[in-house]
Amino acid sequence: APDTLLSALSRSLRRVAVVGGLDEAIALVARHPDVRAVTAEGDLLGADWAAGGSASAPSMLEVQAAVDEAVAQHDEAERRFTRLAAEVSAAQTAVAARQAEVHEALAALHDSDARMAALTEQLGLLASAARSAEAEAGRLEQARLRAEEAKGRDLSGLAELEERLAAAEAAPADEEPSSDVRDRLMKSAADARATEVEARLAVRTGEERAKALSGRADSLERAARQERQSRERLISLRSQRERGAVVAAEVVRGAQAALGRIAVSLQAGAAEREAAQTARTVTEGELLALRASSRELAAELDRLTDVVHRDEVARAEQRLRIEALEARAVEDYAVPLETLLSDYGPETLVPPVTLIDGEEPGESVVYDRAAQEKRAATAERALALLGKVNPLALEEYSALEERSAFLTTQLEDLKNTRRDLLTVVKDVDDRIHDVFKSAFEDTAREFVGVFATLFPGGEGKLVLTEPDDLLATGIEVMARPAGKKISRLSLLSGGERSLTAIALLIAIFRARPSPFYVLDEVEAALDDRNLGRLLEALEGLRESSQLIVITHQKRTMEIADALYGVTMRGDGVSTVVSQRLREREPA
Repeated sequence: APDTLLSALSRSLRRVAVVGGLDEAIALVARHPDVRAVTAEGDLLGADWAAGGSASAPSMLEVQAAVDEAVAQHDEAERRFTRLAAEVSAAQTAVAARQAEVHEALAALHDSDARMAALTEQLGLLASAARSAEAEAGRLEQARLRAEEAKGRDLSGLAELEERLAAAEAAPADEEPSSDVRDRLMKSAADARATEVEARLAVRTGEERAKALSGRADSLERAARQERQSRERLISLRSQRERGAVVAAEVVRGAQAALGRIAVSLQAGAAEREAAQTARTVTEGELLALRASSRELAAELDRLTDVVHRDEVARAEQRLRIEALEARAVEDYAVPLETLLSDYGPETLVPPVTLIDGEEPGESVVYDRAAQEKRAATAERALALLGKVNPLALEEYSALEERSAFLTTQLEDLKNTRRDLLTVVKDVDDRIHDVFKSAFEDTAREFVGVFATLFPGGEGKLVLTEPDDLLATGIEVMARPAGKKISRLSLLSGGERSLTAIALLIAIFRARPSPFYVLDEVEAALDDRNLGRLLEALEGLRESSQLIVITHQKRTMEIADALYGVTMRGDGVSTVVSQRLREREPA
């Protein structure tokens, strides 16, 4: 091997023996567990591991392929078993449904047989009843005929008796029959009348019974026809049920045959499944063993790789550290590495420390790394306490001094400006105080008069909530109409509150008059009496100002000098119309 690979090759082949066959390798490893044996076919054996290289042993890919094939066969067997189980369940459900239909058909057949027997019995009863009715009708007919014959005889006897009675009455009085004959004749006539009445009653009774029997016979015939039709339908239904029972029996036999075939398929599927599971168990065991061996080998390889990698990283770090120290020495001291080692190397004596305050320097000593590192740390701390030297400190001080002077000037200007603004604010507050006080006093005075005008006998006034602080105070309107004790606006009615607001508005107008006033339906919530009072107040404002009032009240329009309105013509276009009611006298 090349010299660069010789050491690595020696380490790799240390305690590795080449043998003729697998048996020799097993025997050698058994005698020497720390030896690795390699065969000519490529098998590598250790004390508790083995790596296949022989062509006769399956590879990992073959084993994995076999495992995948076994898993696929197992999944296919499970799917087939699931499908066959579903088919068996469906067939069992169909068989149960057919059996239920067979039971229902048999029950319906028995029910129809029972109904047919009951109908047959009822038909027999109806037939016997019809025959009895027919015989009774014949007997009644004969009785009626006999009664009519008796009626005829009785009528002839009655006629004969009437003739005899008439003849007897026509006979002379001296030939008056004896009382016995008369009594006998009267008795015969009464018997004849009684016989006639009985015959008529018998004839009428026979006719009624004949009609009743005839109606009953008709109803029995209709019932018999209906029963015969029902029997025919039941016979047809029975034949259909018999055909259905035959079909259900065929279905049951087919289902039983299907169940037999499905049972055979299930047995075959179960056997295949068991075989597949057995093969899968064996394959999984072999696969687990191979995976365990593979994991062990991979762990060993990772460990060796990590060791090699750590060694390489450590060497690279040492090399980089040396290069960094060399670069730092050149950069910090501007001295080549060879000169630095020759002049300041470990073999050179360390010069004495320069003392302060006239102390004598010490002698040169041998280089001691710990002592020199301690000395360097002490010097670095002293240097850090001194801080860095700033060569621009004077310029920065001058700039900061100028900025301080500028800011001081600006601060004085701000203070003067603030003092001036506070003076202006005080003057404005005083002016507002005076103007507000004057306006409030005038408005309060006018409000008392206007309120008395709009509410005769009432009392109203304006009150400050904070009389001592006019800049933050509020104004409360106190109103008490005549005859009421309330004094707050919230307790007044809607019209009273509206009129009070109008009183405040007119008081402001009087206190600070204006050339024009525009009022928009201020009297909408007022009644006639309050409207008249408002119009009186507006008349007072007309003396010094012009009023523009928007209103719907006729009384307000009556006091106006001119009216302006909007109307719509026939063509749908709006037009402004005006009417001057009176000429205003010049002031």
